[in-house]
Amino acid sequence: MKEIVYASATNLAQAIRAKKVSSSEVVSANLEFIGKVNPKLNAIVQLAPDAATAQAKKADEAMARGENWGSLHGVPITIKDGWETKGIISSAGTAGRALFVPQEDATVVARLRSAGAIVLGKTNVPELSLTNETDNAVYGRTNNPYDLSRTPGGSGGGQAAIIAAGGSPLDIGCDAGGSIRNPSHFCGIAGIKPTTGLVPLTGYFPFPTGVRAQLTAAGPMARTVEDLVLTLPLVIGIDWRDPLIVPRSFDNPAGVDLQKISAAFYVDNGIIPPTPETAEVVRKAANVLHSAGVRFQEACPPGIQQTSELFSSLMGADGGAEVNDMLQLAGTKEMCSWLKRRREALVGREVSGAGFSRLLSKLDAFRRTMLSFLEKFHAIICPVHASPALIHHTTYDGDNIYRFSYAQTYNLTGWPCVVVRGGTSPDGLPIGVQIVARPWCECVALELAAHLESALGGWQPPSL
Repeated sequence: MKEIVYASATNLAQAIRAKKVSSSEVVSANLEFIGKVNPKLNAIVQLAPDAATAQAKKADEAMARGENWGSLHGVPITIKDGWETKGIISSAGTAGRALFVPQEDATVVARLRSAGAIVLGKTNVPELSLTNETDNAVYGRTNNPYDLSRTPGGSGGGQAAIIAAGGSPLDIGCDAGGSIRNPSHFCGIAGIKPTTGLVPLTGYFPFPTGVRAQLTAAGPMARTVEDLVLTLPLVIGIDWRDPLIVPRSFDNPAGVDLQKISAAFYVDNGIIPPTPETAEVVRKAANVLHSAGVRFQEACPPGIQQTSELFSSLMGADGGAEVNDMLQLAGTKEMCSWLKRRREALVGREVSGAGFSRLLSKLDAFRRTMLSFLEKFHAIICPVHASPALIHHTTYDGDNIYRFSYAQTYNLTGWPCVVVRGGTSPDGLPIGVQIVARPWCECVALELAAHLESALGGWQPPSL
């Protein structure tokens, strides 16, 4: 069974096309494995075994007739519960939508299904995807497969946990402050937050608007970088519903020459220092890439120390009104305790219209300063987070919240970032590396990540 469930989506698709294995066998193996690991993780919160099994049978029949539905023909995937899925409850982790069944798929879900993917079920999220730990009043807490006493992060914690465990090869995330990257780091998998405006957010609840829309990007999460390369081109492009999406093609990472790449690396963003093992992994990654021909300089973008204050000011500028509006839209009368803590942190940060205008000017200035740094460098290598996975319910303790600033910087800029496992902590926890590239240069980040994955080992199965 593990030969199937530990395989990449790329290899599964190839095996199904070559008729070495059937989609029915793959779906059955994944459903059986989910039954073994999910009780410990609580990562998948809605399972659709009958629909998945029936679709797998259709996929096999189509393949027997010589029909190929696409590059994910017959491959099982899971979908983050923030994305709407036709016929499957899509709660977004909030009580008001606990029984909500959408009538249509989110754009990215429809595109993945169109490519032949088979949806197994939905993965857990924090309430309304708004906190850094995956816990809510509808489904409860998700655990990290490498240490059940620790969080897999948020908001993509359910995705990262089940992918790392082997229950699903692929999921699609949404990142407004590290929601793809922190869980990928905490659970030792690969994930990409592409350039803002590349992938439509249509069908994500709550749909990002205003400033939040400028900070949010959607992208795949998987065990391997090759699966990110396989999946990202399937979901990009205008859908005529999300107004921020631009028409861009996908550049193949195979065309990137590492010897023509100039990169910077830093281990400390000046806000909070990383743990020694985190810094060591980043330095090792830089050395590996340097040995492959990448020109390196240790340098930190100027102004990066403003990240935490600017990010929290933008998120709290309305004093928590947006959170209240989201709850009302969902029909939720009582939010979970974690979201209460998040909203309480926003109260008192409300600013006037003039104050908000000044905040936007600060954001523009931050982006200009950061962008000037990339005139000299094609990429940046840095930590994803200041430490490995945190103990459950400690995100807001002490200065832990500042540990997330390493990811938030690149929501403010909107640049593409790839996370790949680079090492392991003394406690056996995964440590990721964040590879940042120039806007619209996902191919550079993906190629650098692929080289690191090959050299440093990438995903390693947990002992569940």
